[in-house]
Amino acid sequence: MKYGFMDKILRVNLTSGTTAIETIPEQWARDYLGGAGLATKYLFEEVPADTDPLGPDNKLIFMTGPLTGTSSASASRYSVVAKSPLTGLWGHGNSGGSFGPAMKRAGFDGFIIEGSSEIPVYLEILDGEVKLLPAKNLWGKTVPETEDILEETSDNKVTIASIGPGGENLVRYAAIMNNKHRAVGRTGMGAVMGSKKLKAIVCAGKAKFDIADPEKFKTTARRQIDFLDESMLKVGFEAFGTNMVSDMVNARGGYPTRNWQTGVFDDIEKVNSEALTNTVLDKGVSCFACPIACGRGTTIKEGKYAGKTGEGPEYESANTLGALCGVSDMNAITMANYLCNENGLDTISTGSTIAFALECYEKGILTKEMTHGLELKFGNADLVIDLVKKIAKREGIGDLLAEGSRIAAQKLGKNSSHFAMNVKGMELPAYDPRAAKICGLGYVTANRGGDHITAFIEGPTFIDSPFVLVDDSKIKDPFVADPRETKVVVDLENALTAFDAIGACKFMGMLLPASDYTELINYALGWDMDVDDFRRCGERIYNLARLYNAKVGMDRTHDTLPGRLMKDPLPEGPAKGMVIDEETLEMMKDAYYDFRGWDKTTGNPGSDKLLALGIQEDIAK
Repeated sequence: MKYGFMDKILRVNLTSGTTAIETIPEQWARDYLGGAGLATKYLFEEVPADTDPLGPDNKLIFMTGPLTGTSSASASRYSVVAKSPLTGLWGHGNSGGSFGPAMKRAGFDGFIIEGSSEIPVYLEILDGEVKLLPAKNLWGKTVPETEDILEETSDNKVTIASIGPGGENLVRYAAIMNNKHRAVGRTGMGAVMGSKKLKAIVCAGKAKFDIADPEKFKTTARRQIDFLDESMLKVGFEAFGTNMVSDMVNARGGYPTRNWQTGVFDDIEKVNSEALTNTVLDKGVSCFACPIACGRGTTIKEGKYAGKTGEGPEYESANTLGALCGVSDMNAITMANYLCNENGLDTISTGSTIAFALECYEKGILTKEMTHGLELKFGNADLVIDLVKKIAKREGIGDLLAEGSRIAAQKLGKNSSHFAMNVKGMELPAYDPRAAKICGLGYVTANRGGDHITAFIEGPTFIDSPFVLVDDSKIKDPFVADPRETKVVVDLENALTAFDAIGACKFMGMLLPASDYTELINYALGWDMDVDDFRRCGERIYNLARLYNAKVGMDRTHDTLPGRLMKDPLPEGPAKGMVIDEETLEMMKDAYYDFRGWDKTTGNPGSDKLLALGIQEDIAK
């Protein structure tokens, strides 16, 4: 391929210690674009359904998109795909910062990591030259320690992706971190990396790729950024970060509190964006080529953790490490967030699994003997910080919590699965769908499990911010389950999946139409893609990921919510008394499958849909 891509994939076999360079099949690039799309194609072709996620036959696939590293707005993203150790399904994480562009500058569109090393190693890629080097001195180090050592020992200005102790100890929701604070956070990609004894990937280089029409590309990208500069959303994110939505979600009665026992947090003013700004904020932080700076550069300025510095917390982290655990101390929440980043842990799954354990203790399902003497009580900020450390080390009760809430509930029994707040094994984000029913559908249909960013239907419902990326993402009444509106979920899933393929930030989908991105793709690659083609790529990728899950054994019965959301009414707030009952959810699923063209009995794409999308593989393959 002449434009946009490096057209090089680095394949690394850690068992044999060998490397090879491959080109990307051009039809695969046309059909799946790049990023999560192309990585999913490789996973589908090369990782059988019965593969052990933490075994050597799983493959860890890093992939950039064709816009990654360009001057278009927020084109910083890269994706990592593997079979997930948390869910056992298609696993995917995505991160910004500057590691994605560094992969391309090092000379490659992506890396396929297979096999496993007997000893800790790290991968160094400098201007296309590849080395596997021993990492015994790095094993056990935190993410910042690892990056500092590798930066100090390199003669080049390097960018690093690495795991912390969480990944080394195979915490099922361990993250891969880059730029110290940016996370490939969900589905346990860090545990897959740890199982392969791969501590870090170090990138540097000056490789360039050609743009088909550089002048038109530059003009279009500049127009995008000029438009974004006038956006009120940019103003809000720059001033307050993603936590700006906390007050809105709480006001709607959907702010998960005390392990989802309620949707209203009485101490919201202690944990909202204003509290974060007044307590710990230093400055906004941008990813590569981002005009928004929604990241929060922070320092704890008082109390026992004074002097610690880092990034975050974001909205999800502030909730799951805060209100979800009954904690209202912003300094402690920030410290818990730092520890997740340093140890390489997904903040959503970490906080949610801790909150689950707190309720188990409250109900007598976990005892002091089982917790090794700890009293797991809601509202104890120091306890949450201690549990983050124990999870990363798999120490004491942390060994159980490192498995995630689904496996922990299966081991504990006593109906604890009722309030283990996950879908398909992945812990839910901080929006209660009892207060916005369409969000519940988004959780159960997301290919990677309980996830909000797959469709981000929370934008139109909780924060009144429709995506202009699709023609209509408005939800008339969040309290009402309207089957016609399930098409919005389908449209957003397809469009945002395409975003993960091209390497762009999904926040841009709130602000810019799909036509802007098809222009950029065409000017970059020399293609003639239109908006329908773009969305169809997203649909093709989405169906392929669902097909992989079907091969693993997933069907319609797995598209369901935790019992609490279906049977326990919210006790207070605007959504008081609301649940998503089984009949309502099944009705919404029927409508969703119809819009998808999937078989309503299995909830999976059939041969007609696969043929229509150009996916020729037999569903039974």
